[in-house]
Amino acid sequence: MREPQDGDTSQQKQAVPSYSWYALSVLVLIYVLNFVDRQILSILANDIKADLNLSDADLGFLYGTAFAVFYALFGIPLGRLADSWHRVRLMSIGLALWSMMTALSGFAKNGTQITFARIGVGVGEATASPSAYSLISDYFPPRLRATALSIYSSGLYIGGGLSLLIGGLIVENWNKSFPNGGPLGLAGWQAAFVAVGLPGLLLALWVLSLREPKRGAMEGIESRQDPAPFRGFTRELFTVIPPFTFVGAAQRGPVAFAINVLVAVLFGLAAIAMTWITQSEAGFVTVPPIADQWLFIAIGYYAVFCWASALRRRDAPTFRLIWGAPAFLVTVVGYSCVSFMAYATSYWAAPYAERVFGVPKSELGWLVGAPGAVAGFLGVVLGGWAADKLHERMLSGRVFVILFGLLSPVPAMLIAFTTASPPVFYIANFFAGMLAASALGAAAATTQTLVLPRMRATATATFFLGTTLLGLALGPYMAGYVSANNGDDLAAGVLSTLIIVPVGLVALLSAIKLVPKAIEDTLKNAREAGEPG
Repeated sequence: MREPQDGDTSQQKQAVPSYSWYALSVLVLIYVLNFVDRQILSILANDIKADLNLSDADLGFLYGTAFAVFYALFGIPLGRLADSWHRVRLMSIGLALWSMMTALSGFAKNGTQITFARIGVGVGEATASPSAYSLISDYFPPRLRATALSIYSSGLYIGGGLSLLIGGLIVENWNKSFPNGGPLGLAGWQAAFVAVGLPGLLLALWVLSLREPKRGAMEGIESRQDPAPFRGFTRELFTVIPPFTFVGAAQRGPVAFAINVLVAVLFGLAAIAMTWITQSEAGFVTVPPIADQWLFIAIGYYAVFCWASALRRRDAPTFRLIWGAPAFLVTVVGYSCVSFMAYATSYWAAPYAERVFGVPKSELGWLVGAPGAVAGFLGVVLGGWAADKLHERMLSGRVFVILFGLLSPVPAMLIAFTTASPPVFYIANFFAGMLAASALGAAAATTQTLVLPRMRATATATFFLGTTLLGLALGPYMAGYVSANNGDDLAAGVLSTLIIVPVGLVALLSAIKLVPKAIEDTLKNAREAGEPG
């Protein structure tokens, strides 16, 4: 049995309530603030580097790994909670947490303190997309799902652009007014963190007013309510958060415990080896834990192994449709390769223009930030629209849009980071962002289509594991690391991320072949794994 397609009469007649569009607008606003708080580090990067004595690799670690690992890690239990509890309340709590941690970033005095603040932002933001993706899938019918998810995802690019505008204006005006430090001894970059963090505490109250839709009602497959939602959440914590993972493994038996310990040791040894190799070559002037890129990566990958192992035993149907489905996995890997390049480009574009072209921060907001917001919005909305149209014609149609988002930005990136002309850089950077953004809605909708309604938030958490642990955690760091090893050459750093393109190409060509049958057999595969009829 397959999910109803856009051509089905029942889906064509299904009206979309006006409240769904209102709720979507609120969710977009949340996502805008999400990325303002996340992306503002870009416009502040050079100032933070100077004040805290960091390297480009450290800046890539702060933006990517320190945030991404815990964002992905906590996204798993929080995704499970979103599948079983009140999604609106969960988003409101998470919004308040990440807003508070953003504001606290402004009081950091060293790399260690700002690292812990970024971890807190990651944990808070982990509530947002699993809840939002699940809510949107219940607010909108399948025929409009990619469009709705693309509109929601536009908040990513709007927020990223606004972060440069707002951050640049705050820093320049603060430093002009308080050249020796303002109230509480805050520098301009610190004041910017505080200014963008506090409004989220008020927005969290508005979010509480949203209505919670019935799960699966749009497909006529309403899910049963979980009588003990926090029990499942606690179980997930014990399967994904070290050192509780050892307890969770022991509960599954001595063999599972032994395998778990062995995997933990192997990841630990790999982290030690990678830390020694990269630090000995880069010659960093930082102190732990700011340079512990590979320790964080090892924790993240080990936690994913623990979670997948536990999920296989506890919820075989969900494991079968996610980790046991090659179509799902290659789709996630393919889009993660897009995010690997896109996150590196979007983060380093402003610091690059500031260093190479000498552009003031306030102008960067208008020349890089605002065009980046427009580019991302156009790309993600048009890409989502095209994905839905192609999906009407063939079940692999959305994957072709992801493939387009992988390949089409490459020429624009090459032009942007090799030109000596600032206008050419701005134009090429605009198109690189727009073309990469076209893939997001298609990838999100594909992963949602490959699972049952009750599994959507968990599927979203898994989707974000790829985009964060492969894309966000490695892309910006690789660019910064290569830059640090080449005399702070950010052009070489950003362009080094193109090495991921062949991996994404193989994954997406596989997805084109595998996704159609996986969609057709979704319910069948779930029932074969034990899903009740």
